[in-house]
Amino acid sequence: MRLDKFLKVSRIIKRRTVANEACSGGRVSLNGKVAKPGAEVKVNDILEIRFGNRVGRYRIAEVKEVVRKEGAADMYEVLEEDAATKAERGAEE
Repeated sequence: MRLDKFLKVSRIIKRRTVANEACSGGRVSLNGKVAKPGAEVKVNDILEIRFGNRVGRYRIAEVKEVVRKEGAADMYEVLEEDAATKAERGAEE
């Protein structure tokens, strides 16, 4: 699955266009390397997202094309997340 689509389906980032822009802007790393929107993601890949001074690190647990909102959080495991990112994601749930 493409990285930008995974970010949207897993609801780490709400919109695919925003996910695409984050990847194109060099703010998303996959396994320690800056990733483009079309990079393929696999189970156990490590994802790091930087928005301003906020950072989130995630391990991809499963890759699904379609998932309900309730199951989206099962697609990844949070490895590291700053307080602002946690609060923002918590407001969405």
